Amino acid sequence: MNESSVSKRMTRLSPSMTFAMNALSNELKAKGIDVVNMSLGEPDFNTPAHVKAAACQAIDGDYTHYTPVPGSLSLKEAIIGKLQGENGLTYGPAEILVSNGAKQSLCNAVMALVDEGDEVIIPAPYWVSYPQMVLLAGGVPVHIDTGIDRGFKMTPEQLEEAITPRTRMLILCSPSNPSGAVYSQEELEALSETILRHEGLLVLSDEIYEHLNYVGAHASIAACKGMRERTILVNGVSKAYAMTGWRIGFLAAPKWIVSACSMLQGQYTSGPCSVSQKAAEAAWRGPQACVEQMRQAFERRRDLLVKLMREIPGLEVAVPEGAFYLFPKCSSYFGKTDGTRVIRTSTDLAMYLLEVGHVATVGGDAFGAPAYFRLSYATSEENIVEGTKRIAEALALLK
Repeated sequence: MNESSVSKRMTRLSPSMTFAMNALSNELKAKGIDVVNMSLGEPDFNTPAHVKAAACQAIDGDYTHYTPVPGSLSLKEAIIGKLQGENGLTYGPAEILVSNGAKQSLCNAVMALVDEGDEVIIPAPYWVSYPQMVLLAGGVPVHIDTGIDRGFKMTPEQLEEAITPRTRMLILCSPSNPSGAVYSQEELEALSETILRHEGLLVLSDEIYEHLNYVGAHASIAACKGMRERTILVNGVSKAYAMTGWRIGFLAAPKWIVSACSMLQGQYTSGPCSVSQKAAEAAWRGPQACVEQMRQAFERRRDLLVKLMREIPGLEVAVPEGAFYLFPKCSSYFGKTDGTRVIRTSTDLAMYLLEVGHVATVGGDAFGAPAYFRLSYATSEENIVEGTKRIAEALALLK
């Protein structure tokens, strides 16, 4: 028996380049090499004190047993309050499913709704896991190329052209990982008009970066006319509340979708961590000043990183409207060499920056945009200054 004995579905999958670059960064650090890690999308802030206190109270109160598969009623009610108060959306408890992170929420929806051969439209650049989830379900990812000239946004015309009788779902992420693009209410309404012309077409809306928005109020496609019944809205606590390790996400959708996803979740993970649920409840019910403080810090870091990266010759840099990533175009360096290696792809460039500049980034190949690479500014301003200095010095060696 060897690796060829794994199931056929496993041969459809590729490892996450985001986590791979983070692991390589950690390996170099373990060898004593000073690496500036700008590869991973994880806030460097600590979880707010009132959230941690709620978790401690849950432990002290022995709230440590199984919860219902779709999450506790009190947490669902907190999510319902958040959706009503912040997004103007009304849901009932049977339309909410709490999972082990937004990633599981997304995968639940894909696995429950996509059949073998179904097409799923994914605008590129996209988060690395979207097409992998579709492939795992036996679906066919259909990529729509956007780019820096379009603000990394899909147009209604592009969407219409990509839809076929086999199209089942559109995966939309706003604010976007990796580009930082944010769709406005008007842009979402225009996309909605196209979607509503096609019966049975659903939207999986990843809104995990909702509160990291630098251009105005967040807009959800679920709030567009006629779209609530077509949308699976996914969100969580990891980014806005610096709670990546707590693993709490949710989806809000019509009852029939939630019922299917809950049945699926009940068979392979059951309900999420009880203590984490109490922490998430405190996050959504408690004071929100911490969210705005972190958003402002990320905005300052964005401005600093954009300024410094625009000073590096050969890079084309757009200003991200949300999230905490920069996605510069780097194709002008393809074909160049430092005398020992040739840069042919963005992944080559990311490996070069890691090995020579000791800065961890992620090549755009993994995001469906091979002319770009991704940097996370979920790190200190000191690291941003040092990281961009190293990137500039390493790129200057390429001729």
